[in-house]
Amino acid sequence: MDHLLTRAARGERTERPPVWLMRQAGRHIPEYRTIREDYTFKEAIKTPSVAERITLLPWELYEPDGLVIYSDILTVLEPLGFDYRIESGVGPVIENPVDGPGDVERETEDVAEALDYVGELIDRLVDRVGDRTAIIGFAGGPFTLASYAVAGGASDGRTPIRRFRAEHPDAFRTLLERFAAGVRESLEYQIRMGADVVQLFDTYASVLTPEDYEEFVLPLHREILADLDVPSIVFVKNMAGKLDLLEASGADVVGLDWSVDMAAARERLGDVPVQGNLDPTHLYGSEAFVEKRTREIVEKAGPEGHILNLGHGVLRDTPVERVRTFVETAKSIDRSR
Repeated sequence: MDHLLTRAARGERTERPPVWLMRQAGRHIPEYRTIREDYTFKEAIKTPSVAERITLLPWELYEPDGLVIYSDILTVLEPLGFDYRIESGVGPVIENPVDGPGDVERETEDVAEALDYVGELIDRLVDRVGDRTAIIGFAGGPFTLASYAVAGGASDGRTPIRRFRAEHPDAFRTLLERFAAGVRESLEYQIRMGADVVQLFDTYASVLTPEDYEEFVLPLHREILADLDVPSIVFVKNMAGKLDLLEASGADVVGLDWSVDMAAARERLGDVPVQGNLDPTHLYGSEAFVEKRTREIVEKAGPEGHILNLGHGVLRDTPVERVRTFVETAKSIDRSR
């Protein structure tokens, strides 16, 4: 389907900005919290009927122009030899992290077979709403996955993976390459199952020096995103001074976090489509405030090649009504006159 969002991702002028939100079907929705009382996080994402219900919650509330699958960036770790769980109040925990340079080579499974529950979810969504909104698939980027795999979970400044890069550069490269291959397989599988757009979240890669990013991460982003059959979006947080590295990734769309001025990014990136970038905390403001800031971003972005989104995910206690204001503001803009 030629959805509004896919047209914007190709750089076309659209009658209004398409809109969706990262972490769209999450903890800010009361019905989500109710569903999760009966399922662990992994049970929810691995049960397609449950994941479908959760994915559709924002559709029922807001009818955004993109419906992002309810899944997780860490799912691809399992077929690549890593076990993980999500601990409440802690986040992801890798149960068998990398314990040294000799531990990066692991027995792997077929990614598509291991992630069949993701494919079934996409198939269900295409049947339900695929003619009315774009289905968005996604995967974690190789550096972000490696940061969890080496540290065993979240870490301040991603210090363990940066130290691993310094002490074991060859093993570091091998680890990232293995993850990149798995990520590519995951995105290709999601596209085969019906995803209209895919996003690569290498959220934490900006902690690397520009030189390390260009040497180790950028070539893998290019490999992952090259010649995909649907538009792709790349997102790395805190890249305000390094937008050229995002542009060089080969993604069709550059995702911008809230630290980037939209007008300055547009000037720097030229005709490259962009996504973003309202500060998620702005959704705590009044209705008038949310509408004002949303319209400012849309005005700065211009009518061609812009997908409206937040600069990162929806925060857990964000008011539903303010998310609705954000979406409805986008829908109220009329560029046809």
